Amino acid sequence: RKMISEEKRKRLAVRMDELGIKESDLQERFLLGSGKGGQKINKTASCVQLKHQPSGIEVRCQQDRSQAMNRFIARRELCDRYEERIKGEESRRRQEFEKIRRRKRKRSKRAKLRILELKKRTAEKKELRKRPKPDA
Repeated sequence: RKMISEEKRKRLAVRMDELGIKESDLQERFLLGSGKGGQKINKTASCVQLKHQPSGIEVRCQQDRSQAMNRFIARRELCDRYEERIKGEESRRRQEFEKIRRRKRKRSKRAKLRILELKKRTAEKKELRKRPKPDA
């Protein structure tokens, strides 16, 4: 069974202080888990829902079977999201999002024509491979 070391707890507390997140500003609820895991997950309230009142950021965590571990992970996730909101552009998540957006960006007309031309050539090659149908 994994336990959170005292050092990790202290580091998280320091990070929360640096970001200005107070324990009193957090609203914590314990919910019944869902998903795979069978009867055990459905009976125990190990899912943690954290809400930071001032910013309105809400986090749900059900990664572990242990409630204590989920509480720790939820607080860490809350810090990540809060920091992301403050820093904005240089945050890691924003960079990932931008990377995906660039990948999905609309292609230029020239690129589209090139792709269509390539498809036509491939279709013609395939057509040549077909056997002629015998006349009845």
